[in-house]
Formats: sequence, structure tokens, C-alpha cells
Amino acid sequence: MNKKLPVLLLVSVFIIATCGLIYELIAGTLASYLLGDSVTQFSTIIGVYLFSMGLGSWVSKYFDKNLLGWFIRIEILVGLVGGTSSSILFLVFESVSSFRIILYGLISITGILVGLEIPLLMRILKDRFEFKDLVSKVFTFDYIGALIASLVFPLLLIPYLGIVRTAYMFGMLNVLVALITCINFKHEIKGARYLQSASIISLVALLTGFVYANTITNFSESLTYSDTIIFSKSTPYQRIIITKKGRDLRLFLNGNLQFSSVDEYRYHEALIHPVLQALPDAKNVLVMGGGDGLAVREILKYPQIQTVTLVDLDKEMTKLFRTNEMLLKLNNRSFLSPKVTVINADAFSWAREQHKIYDAIIIDFPDPSNYSVGKLYTNTFYGIVKHLLKPDGIMVVQSTSPYVAPKSYYTVEKTLQSVGLHTVPYHNYVPSFGEWGYIMAMNKPVYKVPDHYLPGLRFMSKQCLEQMLYFPKDMARVPAQVNKLNNQILVKYFEDEWATVL
Repeated sequence: MNKKLPVLLLVSVFIIATCGLIYELIAGTLASYLLGDSVTQFSTIIGVYLFSMGLGSWVSKYFDKNLLGWFIRIEILVGLVGGTSSSILFLVFESVSSFRIILYGLISITGILVGLEIPLLMRILKDRFEFKDLVSKVFTFDYIGALIASLVFPLLLIPYLGIVRTAYMFGMLNVLVALITCINFKHEIKGARYLQSASIISLVALLTGFVYANTITNFSESLTYSDTIIFSKSTPYQRIIITKKGRDLRLFLNGNLQFSSVDEYRYHEALIHPVLQALPDAKNVLVMGGGDGLAVREILKYPQIQTVTLVDLDKEMTKLFRTNEMLLKLNNRSFLSPKVTVINADAFSWAREQHKIYDAIIIDFPDPSNYSVGKLYTNTFYGIVKHLLKPDGIMVVQSTSPYVAPKSYYTVEKTLQSVGLHTVPYHNYVPSFGEWGYIMAMNKPVYKVPDHYLPGLRFMSKQCLEQMLYFPKDMARVPAQVNKLNNQILVKYFEDEWATVL
């Protein structure tokens, strides 16, 4: 056996371990983008993937001859399946009713192939090392590869390459391992010429996919969104899509509509003005979420406001809304105001470290469709935020639809009340969303409906708010539980209720 074989194959262990974990992370991330609930998606995908790897390891005992040849074939297959998986899933998402079958089918195939790799390598290397030395070397390279993959995936690959291009790149790495092995040890491999040709053809196919990744992604997303996509980007936290049709700009995060420029003023006026009109002396306002700057736009209409602090996790989101001219026109350049400070941080962690108190707090997070967002609707979080609110201050929480999801809505209210806050629920009709809910909360039960509103508002008035405070029978209060960190019951309520209309 060629003396270069052990070194080359140990390097291959590092590469295939990195690729294997990358495919797993891609599947979990993509499923989270398309299906929501990242905890459930990652949990089930990891389980299926590990089971499939175990199945692949078990099947490896049936490979007795020409082990190098089989290793090369498997590397080519892993590269093709793993490299094209994200493109396939994006393309079929809107066109098939059995998306999960395809998703878990691809994960299973990839897992089985990855599970075959290490046992075959260990059998190829067993005559070159002592058993304990062999095991330690193989698993050392395997675990180092996994560590590298877990670090570069969120920090470099998703922000700079995106899901589709990342998959193609690591598919090419798998095929390169096959090609290099085939070239270096062609005299020891049956059918080496055939395998070498297959590797080159596969490499060219994956390289073509890598080059045209944006075209593939844009085409697949055009099947999902009826309007023209004018901006799309994957960040470490979400997939940002902006569409345009006529004068209507729409923002989608992970496929969920965040606003339509045609009627967003109804949502944001209802979010801000019932609070600030009741606080004529308010000077310092905290906004949590709201990375589009539209809530800040409404706050800056009050000349007495001295500072606005906005905390949003995704710096790519706030950067987009302070640099894009079309979006700057929409938010009235609110992020460029000297009164505004933008902080890109996790709101939960950031709030725990703060001691400054605010006259008003605006909580405008996405809906609690997964546990990472659901923690921002818990009694623990509201207890922290309560200490940032002045004794006579008011905070408001966007709280999903009391019509579609009444149990979710009243869970938010119950959770706010559980930390000693007095609540004032209200709702508003936004055409692009339907009936939507908000909850004001304060330390003292002192809220009074303001008599006057700023001139120039397109929607809000005293009469509007009086109607918003009335809940008809089909939005009446229902029994609800407190949303806690250790159960996050709100996420389950939200999924169950919205599943009936989505």
C-alpha cells in the first residue's frame, strides 16, 4: 500500500467530518427558515441524521472488497446529495405537499452515506496503525472537523455564502477527496479511470451549481413570493426578503410577513401613539425589536423626545434600514437621527445588564413562532424589563392576533400580569395582517385614553382607540397560562392556533 495513503485518508477524515456536520446544519437551518420552530426542526433532523449514520455504519460491514473504490464512490454520492440538497428543498417547497418526506429522505440518504465513510476508512487504515492508535487518530480528526464546521457555519458561511452556495462548496470538497484519492492510488483501485471521470463530471456539476447559486435561490423564492423580490439575504439569524409590487413594499423574515408599506402606518401608529400621547413628558424611549425603524419614525414625531434606544439582534437588518434609499424614505431616515442609538444585541441578555430607566418601552418582536423568540415573551423577560420602566411609565407589547390566536394573545397578557404589571389590551385591524393585538402594561393602573393626538396622523384618534379597547365576543378573554422559560407554552399555543389558517 502507498505510504501516502494513511496521511491522505486521515486528512480526508477531517474534511468529511466537516462536510457531514455542515450538511446537518444546512438541513436544520433551511427547515427552520421554511417550517419555523427551530428547536423542533433541529431536534428531529439531528435525530434522523444520527440514526441514519448508525444505519450506514451497520451497512458498512457488507463492503468486503475494493474498499478504496467504494470509499471514492461514497464520497462522490455524498458530495452530490449533500451539495444539491438545499437547492432541491428550496425548489420543491412550494410545489409539493409532502415536503417533509423529501426533507427527511434527503437527510436519511446523506446520513447513511456519511455513516459509511468512517468505518470504511478505519478498515482501510487498520493494517497501517495499531487499533488504539487508529481509533484515536480517526476520531481526533473527526471531532476537530466537527468543531471547525460548527464555528464557521454561523460566523462565515451563512453570512457570506448563504445556504445554497455553502452546500455546493462542501459537496465539491467531498468530490475533491474522491478525485485526489483516485488520482494518487489509481493502481490500487479497480475501475479507477471510471471513478476519476465520475469525480470530474460531479465536480463540474457542483461548481456550476455554486456559480449559479443566486439564480437558483432567486428562482425558488420567486415560486414562494407572488411579488417581485428586490432584496434577499441570509443572516446568522434569519432570511430577509423584500418584495415590491407597484407602491407596495413588503418585508418577510423567514417567510413571515412583517409589514406592507401600504398599511404599516396603521400598525405602527397603533403601537406607538396610545402610549406616548398618554405620556406628554416622556423624554427617553426604549424600543426592543423594530429593526425596520418604522416604530422609531413614529416616536420621533414627538419633539420632547430626547433619546430613543433601539435594541435589535440582527445588525444586517438595521444596516439595511439605515442605508437603502427606498427604505430610508419609508422610515423617514429615523435611524440617522442624532437622538437614536441602535444596539445590535440579544434583548434578553442586554436588558439584564441595564440600569437606566425609561419613560416608555416599545416591545415589537416577531411573533413567538419558535423558542428563541418565545423567551422574549416569558415572565422572566417581562420581570427584567419591568425594572427598566419608570414608576409612571408605560410599555406596550405587540401580541399577535386576538381573533386568530386568542389563547396566545391572552397568554401574553397573563404573563405580563404575573410580574405585577397592570395591563390594557387593545386591538386594531391592519388589512395585510387582519385583526391584530397589542397590550399596554404599567406599574400602576393609571391609564387614561388621551383626548388629543398629534396633527398629521393618518389613522389614530381618540375615537379609534376607544374602539380598539372594546373586544367583541369572538375575541373575548379565554383561559391562559403564564409563559415561562422552562415550558414556553406560548410557542405551542401560537403554532396550534396559526396552523388552522396557514
